[in-house]
Amino acid sequence: MRKEDCFYLGKIAKKFSYKGEVLAWLDTDDPGFFENMESVFVELNNHLVPFFIMESRLHKNDFLRIRFEDVEDEAAAERLLGSALYLPVTMLPKLEGNKFYFHEIIGFDAEDERLGNIGKIVGINDNSAQALFEIMKGDIEILVPMIDDFIVKVDRENKKIVLNTPEGLVDLYLNS
Repeated sequence: MRKEDCFYLGKIAKKFSYKGEVLAWLDTDDPGFFENMESVFVELNNHLVPFFIMESRLHKNDFLRIRFEDVEDEAAAERLLGSALYLPVTMLPKLEGNKFYFHEIIGFDAEDERLGNIGKIVGINDNSAQALFEIMKGDIEILVPMIDDFIVKVDRENKKIVLNTPEGLVDLYLNS
């Protein structure tokens, strides 16, 4: 499985028992959705390796307690600590309305209600407290905060996001 065909689910955070169980932190609002997985890809040495799950259940609402096949002791679990977990993109639950996954809107046109087309979404910067749309208009990069109040419509059919940005925000980039 190629990493490009997968989404980041979380990482193995801690060992849980002497039997090789681990606690995985899941990067999701609904960890329970992933409670009954049969398998997951674990990133080891920059390769995605399938691991089959014998048993899993929620642990303190934020973690998934997992018992993998062939991971039967603390030493085997120790080797997995810090490893990222991935699943195929096809396993993502479908989102509707103005909810979206970051990867799904890359390449969408960004249209402002006042200014019209302001460019293409080339990425999402989520390294700060507020996630930002990275929009390219020619060779000008425009950063727009990803705020619910700014997002008018996610038009999947026409690959477009309609925004209502405050006056001056986008103009700042275009008029400099």
